[in-house]
Amino acid sequence: MTPNLWDDIVVHSYKHNARLHRIWAHATVVHTNDTSVVIANYRTKVIESNGRFWYTREPSVTWFFKNRWFNVIGIIRETGIFYYCNIASPYVMDEEALKYIDYDLDLKVFPDMSYKVLDRNEYNRHKNKMDYPPQLKRILEKELDALKQMVENREGPFNHENVRQLYAAYQKNTKQS
Repeated sequence: MTPNLWDDIVVHSYKHNARLHRIWAHATVVHTNDTSVVIANYRTKVIESNGRFWYTREPSVTWFFKNRWFNVIGIIRETGIFYYCNIASPYVMDEEALKYIDYDLDLKVFPDMSYKVLDRNEYNRHKNKMDYPPQLKRILEKELDALKQMVENREGPFNHENVRQLYAAYQKNTKQS
């Protein structure tokens, strides 16, 4: 299933053991094609697996891919556009939500396109606890390297103007201010 432009969707994040990790209550599809879905949101309710919830504080545009093992969130702040990248399974979509598995490793990208790998300890703990297969571990490390290369080459989502344009379209079509 592929969502349509301007659809309001729900996003579910799981862990490798199939447990629900986090739910984004709604997001708006701002772009879709054969390989990806891009959503935007602001002040969205996020529900944690323990039932606690919070609201996103900053506008964002997020890319989910059908064939890549990561997703990319462009976060719009007064100090510039930051990117938070999750090493994660390719997404699947059903009537309920857009769904993916979060594999803990993250890449934080700063407005100047420098970056830092985050949560390596959490990844190491979970890969042992949940017994990630060797092939999966190789895929995740390879995709982290590919993600770094995309940042260095300013490819795909890593274009500040594209983030701004997609968010502006979201604002216009959803009456957000």
